[in-house]
Amino acid sequence: MRKYLIAGNWKMYTTPPEATTLASAIAEKQQFLSPPSSVQTLICPPYTSIYAAVEAVKGSGVRVGAQDCHTENKGAFTGEIAPAMVKASGCSHVIVGHSERRQYFSETNALLNKKILAALNEGLVPIYCVGETLIERKQEQTIAVVRSQLVDGLKDVSLKSADQLVIAYEPVWAIGTGLAATSDQAQEVHAAIRGFLKEILGAHGAETLILYGGSLKPENAEEILAKPDVGGGLIGGASLQEDSFAAIIAMACKLAL
Repeated sequence: MRKYLIAGNWKMYTTPPEATTLASAIAEKQQFLSPPSSVQTLICPPYTSIYAAVEAVKGSGVRVGAQDCHTENKGAFTGEIAPAMVKASGCSHVIVGHSERRQYFSETNALLNKKILAALNEGLVPIYCVGETLIERKQEQTIAVVRSQLVDGLKDVSLKSADQLVIAYEPVWAIGTGLAATSDQAQEVHAAIRGFLKEILGAHGAETLILYGGSLKPENAEEILAKPDVGGGLIGGASLQEDSFAAIIAMACKLAL
């Protein structure tokens, strides 16, 4: 039975009341689908809506994550959120290194490495995002860029279980553009990531889930999720519509069996 994680990144959308409505609808869809234990569902609201989402999905099996965290658990860091705070709010996962964080907030691989280590130390599961820009792809640098992001970002990471870490491959040129990598393009990079994870993490690297994070939607979910090294999706726009998100979960359930 294949394992999948279907994760929704709500970005800077949903006030707490809106998060309650959306999370409740997703939880209802989840209970109707009754996915096998090998298919996990995760939603990642903005910080201010985490509590509302946690309350809304209680008892449904839907997990809640955060979109980022700081490198320290306390201190004079105005506006930042500590990993301990994320964990205490009811989250199981945290997204680290999303391309928008790299692009708009100049986050480096070295900084993201500190965030990953801090999250792991707190018992959170980091979803570490890697991927190339359009220019880098045109210059045939995709594999080199992804390898560098993995080697630097996972420095000194030691896992007791493959379930402690998730990788998300997000071709930057396919985020929010309506474009998507073909299933073959996705598989090519996922396979390369799998090889790098084995080098970096050893045996656990062979089992670590690798999500596809570039405009995954119901129309392309089956073709992409069926690829052997694709272990789910980090979904943006489609996760803000309960029907679209549920359709992707349903496809993962079908493929998992």
